[in-house]
Amino acid sequence: MNNKIQLITYVDRFGCENLNDLNSLFKKELKGLFGGVHILPFFNPIDGEDAGFDPVDHQLIDPRLGKWDDLLELGKSVEVMADLIVNHISSKSMQFQDFLQKGQQSEYVNLFLSFDHVFPAGATEADLLGIYRPRPGFPFTTFKFLDGSSRLIWTTFTGSQIDINVHSKEGKKYLNGILTTFQVAGIKQIRLDAAGYAVKKQGTSCFMIPETFEFINELTEVAHGKNMEVLVEIHSHHQTQIEIAAKVDYVYDFALPVLVLDTIFNQDASSLLSWLSISPRNAFTVLDTHDGIGIIDVAAEGEKPGLINSDRLSDIVEQIHINTGGKSKKATGAAASNLDLYQVNTTYYNALGADDQKYLLARAIQFFTPGIPQVYYMGLLAGSNDMELLARTNVGRDINRHYYSAQELLDALQKPVVIKLVELIKFRNSHPAFNGEINLQNADPKKLNITWSNVNSYATLEADLKTGHFSITFSDALHQAVVKRF
Repeated sequence: MNNKIQLITYVDRFGCENLNDLNSLFKKELKGLFGGVHILPFFNPIDGEDAGFDPVDHQLIDPRLGKWDDLLELGKSVEVMADLIVNHISSKSMQFQDFLQKGQQSEYVNLFLSFDHVFPAGATEADLLGIYRPRPGFPFTTFKFLDGSSRLIWTTFTGSQIDINVHSKEGKKYLNGILTTFQVAGIKQIRLDAAGYAVKKQGTSCFMIPETFEFINELTEVAHGKNMEVLVEIHSHHQTQIEIAAKVDYVYDFALPVLVLDTIFNQDASSLLSWLSISPRNAFTVLDTHDGIGIIDVAAEGEKPGLINSDRLSDIVEQIHINTGGKSKKATGAAASNLDLYQVNTTYYNALGADDQKYLLARAIQFFTPGIPQVYYMGLLAGSNDMELLARTNVGRDINRHYYSAQELLDALQKPVVIKLVELIKFRNSHPAFNGEINLQNADPKKLNITWSNVNSYATLEADLKTGHFSITFSDALHQAVVKRF
């Protein structure tokens, strides 16, 4: 995987009607800007209950977006990452519908995870209360079969997302079939969506248990055999992320978004620099994604301290709500249909009060953080909260999932803040220092100083957190010092 910034985007929300339009962007307006693209679910259909994360057919591109040959062609312009949704499939899928009609006689009977698969002798109160959930309630939905019988089926996220029995022969065949399709389409990286929930075992939290790591390792070996690298998506305590990182190809640095907000809001880099001294180096860094800003990733867990204490963390969340004029509060927690109650929903640009200077500083910090940076399409365009879409869908995360028209996209690329962000992206992609070593200095918590060096090349970010202004000092091709001020 190349050490260049990647774009995260939907096809149909980024001024494109299909994959061919997206390919045209990478050949023209975005030419040479990104080393890769993580295309958010493009499977059939893209407009289900969870914006494509509830595939009816994981091996079919939504016909409105194109076909696998179009994706293969896109891969010639930029490396492609795709989601492997390992935990569930849509209740509308052919497989689950066959199961409902034929019951135990269905060839897919073992593809799905029922209550009795995990609790063959029944569950105790402690068993049920110990299950880790991303949303309130128990992870089961009652389904009625054609013969009139009813069964409890495991549904971690919504009642229409049916959990897969990943340890069954049918489950392994299902996932391997998707990987084979990806391989033929030239996909180079896969993101394991919701992998932490994939394995269930009685007497455990059913989240990131030892058997989960075994499952991830087995699936990673299969992916490696098809020349694909694996990014694991887990929201959890930061120590858990460090442990996970030691066992997988790549993890997300989900602690970074809140730590950068803390640095800018409180004009104090102490917590950020403490994290960067121990953070996994095999990470993808993000400030924003298609989900909300994760709080759990920096918070305490039981007796394990967090990266930010609870009072300060509460103040950060409140400052986000203030900066967005209360709009983020309308999209967060119980205020909207949220699957992830531990996330704050807003664009990152609005979380910073739509302040161009602070936003550019946040991106500069991200680009100087160890790992491969990813920039979400809303972040690339310094997008604002879409209250109209939120009102229409009542899905909290839609506040940060605007549908750009082709003209809106072109107009956004001309905004001064976006032009400067593109300049930062090009610098991060091209300077050789970022293939070297990082040096952190923390003499004054009101200032930030991060240096990357590689043989005779170097790049230093210096920021005054009181003013939000920063400069980048770097070596040019002749090893002469150049200073760029922002």
